[in-house]
Amino acid sequence: MDRLESYRLFTLIVNLGSFTRAAGILNIPRASATHVMKALEERLGTRLLERTTRNVQPTPDGRKFYERCCRILAEVEDAEAAMDSSAAALAGSLRIGLHGTHARLVILPRLAEFHARHPNIDINISAGDRLVDLVGEGIDCVVRIGVPRDSSLVARPLAVVSEIVAASPAYLARFGTPRKLEDLEHHLAVGFFSRNHDIRYPFVFADGNQTREIKVPGWIAVDTADCYKQAALQGFGLIQVPRFGIAEHLDSGALVEVLAGFSAPRVPVLALYPQHSQQPPRVRLFIDWLAEIYKDYFGN
Repeated sequence: MDRLESYRLFTLIVNLGSFTRAAGILNIPRASATHVMKALEERLGTRLLERTTRNVQPTPDGRKFYERCCRILAEVEDAEAAMDSSAAALAGSLRIGLHGTHARLVILPRLAEFHARHPNIDINISAGDRLVDLVGEGIDCVVRIGVPRDSSLVARPLAVVSEIVAASPAYLARFGTPRKLEDLEHHLAVGFFSRNHDIRYPFVFADGNQTREIKVPGWIAVDTADCYKQAALQGFGLIQVPRFGIAEHLDSGALVEVLAGFSAPRVPVLALYPQHSQQPPRVRLFIDWLAEIYKDYFGN
């Protein structure tokens, strides 16, 4: 294995936390991966990886070397792409993390267009609401709503969406329709929480130049957007969500908007990616394409 390929193997091991998985991607035996890493560490005169029974983590020197390897590999890919101006010449795989609603409504219906432009790029999609470790899981970019708590990520704005409060007709028949924010203390909400940080999110409303957070009581909390909407459809309580995500239910009457006179802050839809290196061309192409289709869908 040449020096560049050893760098590629090293970055894969760091991204995946596993010699076995990295070796599998490169179609080499695990023993060969171990030998290559041992030779690389001997050549550099430092330990790059800490191996435990559960996973593999970079040492402080390994983390520094990882950052430089990422830049080197991205530069090489850029140089190779520059030698052939055809977009079809770009090849490789993309690992993308998508919110389920965005995948279903915005991205998957038009993904064939991206494939037609770049047929040599393979796409692996992980759809869900959990907060992912982009570097640790080897994910190239994710699409999420709201400002990220992880300041190490680079954010590319894709759109801005508005949120509304809604409930099922059955819930409103039982508990009444709230007319002002103070009414919420007499209502129930479907709770939404983050598994990674044990955060339960309140309802948020615009109050002049500031925001007002209201914690509405409730007997159920969920951690996925699909369960959140389904709980509302079952009449378990009020929810606050981007309008586009429940548009079909509003149109059918399965959900009804309430408190329409009280606006929620508009929230950004972002493509997030690690800032450790410049993006490989295929990642930039995909994010540029995302910006196109989100502009078409939302018009902002």
